Amino acid sequence: MNEKMIKFKIDGNEVEVKAGETILDGARKLGIDIPTLCFLKEINEVGACRMCLVEVEGARGLVTSCVYPATEGMIVKTNTPEVNKSRKMTLELLLSNHNKKCLTCVRNTNCELQNLSKRFGLEDIRFAGEMTKAVIDESSKCIERDTSKCILCGRCVSICSNVQTVSALTRVQRGFNTYVGIAEDMEIAKSTCVGCGQCVVNCPTGALKEKDVISEVIEMINDPEKIVIVQTAPSIRAALGEEFGMPIGTLVEGQMVTALKRAGFNKIFDTDFAADVTIMEEGTEFLQRLEKNENIPMITSCSSGWITFAEKFFPDLLPHLSTSKSPMSIMGTLIKTDYAKREKIDPSKIYSVAIMPCSAKKAEIVRPELEIEGRRVIDAVLTTRELARMLKQLNIDIAVLPDSEFDNPLGEATGAGHIFGVTGGVMEAALRTINKKLTGETINDIAFETLRGKQGIKEAKIKVAGKELNIAVAQGLGNCRKLLEEIADGKSKYHFIEVMTCPGGCIMGGGQPIKSPYELARLNVPALRAKAIYKADEKARFRISCDSESVKKLYDEFLGEPNGKKAHELLHTSYNKQEVYMKE
Repeated sequence: MNEKMIKFKIDGNEVEVKAGETILDGARKLGIDIPTLCFLKEINEVGACRMCLVEVEGARGLVTSCVYPATEGMIVKTNTPEVNKSRKMTLELLLSNHNKKCLTCVRNTNCELQNLSKRFGLEDIRFAGEMTKAVIDESSKCIERDTSKCILCGRCVSICSNVQTVSALTRVQRGFNTYVGIAEDMEIAKSTCVGCGQCVVNCPTGALKEKDVISEVIEMINDPEKIVIVQTAPSIRAALGEEFGMPIGTLVEGQMVTALKRAGFNKIFDTDFAADVTIMEEGTEFLQRLEKNENIPMITSCSSGWITFAEKFFPDLLPHLSTSKSPMSIMGTLIKTDYAKREKIDPSKIYSVAIMPCSAKKAEIVRPELEIEGRRVIDAVLTTRELARMLKQLNIDIAVLPDSEFDNPLGEATGAGHIFGVTGGVMEAALRTINKKLTGETINDIAFETLRGKQGIKEAKIKVAGKELNIAVAQGLGNCRKLLEEIADGKSKYHFIEVMTCPGGCIMGGGQPIKSPYELARLNVPALRAKAIYKADEKARFRISCDSESVKKLYDEFLGEPNGKKAHELLHTSYNKQEVYMKE
């Protein structure tokens, strides 16, 4: 059935939109950038900030373009004196209750409020007076809050409740005293927060940011007593270049390695190698469970925010999680055990750093279940954004660097390891190895195209060695919740489920470069970053984890059999119910 289309004019330009779409939708089709601060498509469509006001011929007063439906033949003007006067007034009012410490803010030059102030030529703030009392919360291992920079746009609240279904953030108090906080005025560390960082990447200002450990890492690099080893997650190579002015989706793997060497890291290893090891463990574990029909469906365990979500919201379903550690923690374990032994290094002298697309990884590294001999396997996590800031502090511009290769023996990864960075990638990688183990054959349709795409929940029926497997892939915790509720109700039809905490997978993680809603509407950022990941997969020497000569050598010389006694002891973990505390 054909959808009804509507034609109207914006600034003299005719545009056609679907019935029910808004003036803002039409403007973005024309490349007209109507400013917004509160708007997130299908997530936070409330018209609260008043920055998107426009004139509509025949309307009484200005209208909010983000929620005002288009009608046939309407005439819209977006750039009149009255419109611009209103926008400047709104900006001045917002800034009158803002701390304006822009030069020392982590979002300086990438702040939507700052950019709009420059765009509309604000030089003075005419309004001064009492400001809302600031709340600063540094209790979380992952995220910090500073309400003195908050503009009450509501984007963080909506993404937390409507997309992630965590509902940690809410508006507290009323009127002038309103601020975004935690229910019952709790600290974020005691709330339902899972540390995913989606609130951070959707915040237009610096009111929310990741916990910064750059200075600690630089201090360790400069300590002659420390051997500082770094690993980089799959999606970093597909996004880091954006922080240095390179096009979205530029693959910067070789330049990134060179930059890390110049920064002073002693060894640079690839988390993708550990992703291959994860597949060996997780794939074997799945086949064992399938044979016993025990705790099926099995759910992947590499995404930190998802683990916390399960422990807080669905503790009864924890037996369904794979016990395999995440690739980051597996790499950290291998560095401080096998690698340290081979190189005759005292593990206590190793300072292990992980570059991750995810703020939740900062909480993962302090989990006692992951320790080896009472020692953390990872000492610090830097997000993609932190790494970019660190490199800039050290006068390193990856855009002009030559390529280098990861260090061995923990630097050779297969294509399967690379695709862990995209939604569906973990499942695709696992199925490649499961099929090879069961049949001894490399399948022709190696891409498992049915698992690729952007749907919130993707599913497929796949025959592997004559067995028909029902597979599901969920991106975003709201979609994950739907699958978990099916399991809890005894209605799940699946054998194997992949969960990615963030919508879009790790390439859109809470620690990745921040894009404005206008950029996200104009450009398919997830697809561009994913394309780079798949490019790395296609050009890899091996594309199936169990084919990797380095992985085979690791098992032959150190671990023994996948999910055997030694491998299970070192590379598997356990989970525990997490209490969410209420204010006494």
